[in-house]
Amino acid sequence: MRQSNGYIIFFTAVMTVIVGGLLSMASQILGPAQKKSIELDTKSQILGAVQDLNDGDDVLAIYKERIKSLVVDIDGNEVNVNAKGLPMIAEDVNILKNYKKDPNERSYPVFMYMNEADPTKIDAYILPLYGNGLWDKIWGFVAVSNDMETLVGIALDHKAETPGLGARIKDSDVRSRYVGKKIVDESGNLMSVSMVKGEGNDNLSQHQVDGMSGATLTGKGVNQMLKSYLTSYQAYFNKVKSGTAQASL
Repeated sequence: MRQSNGYIIFFTAVMTVIVGGLLSMASQILGPAQKKSIELDTKSQILGAVQDLNDGDDVLAIYKERIKSLVVDIDGNEVNVNAKGLPMIAEDVNILKNYKKDPNERSYPVFMYMNEADPTKIDAYILPLYGNGLWDKIWGFVAVSNDMETLVGIALDHKAETPGLGARIKDSDVRSRYVGKKIVDESGNLMSVSMVKGEGNDNLSQHQVDGMSGATLTGKGVNQMLKSYLTSYQAYFNKVKSGTAQASL
């Protein structure tokens, strides 16, 4: 039996309301769990730049105990409130949205890894990274020593790099190559750390790490990302070294 246009419109409207209500309900029910999952993943990546996490570790508890945070601008000044006048929280800074802004307009989170024995002392500064790989976005966190001269760790991830090639930036053997490398020269000028072409290279300098065979372009993306963000934090580094940076600990 053919239905009238009025019936079809009425039925469609009712179904739209029902489906919309169900979606809204699902969002409300699943929203907190999704937020918790994102929080856990982000804090795991931050901690992963300085320590190995094991299955079963209470990441949120470790984070609360060992990490303090603040936000600075491109000039190294601490930013206490956002554009809406609300408290600026480093963990709430959306690195992707920030990446789309001009570097001079970005907010720069700083995560401080506190000494376990003396929680008033900073062991390392952990900074976010974001950039482009071969196929899509790459990101991560890099940990810098408290004298702002040496890398103490790095955690990298990607969206679509090639398995077995560029995707290896996530592997521990690649990340471990950065530990102990210098980001400044003997005069204190920023040098960053570069991944060279190819694998099994000899005579690498203190500013170089071995490359990944078949993944030269991904390596270049990591190099550019690391140099860009270290440069953006340089004013803050200088203030920390001079003792003029005010850390909210």
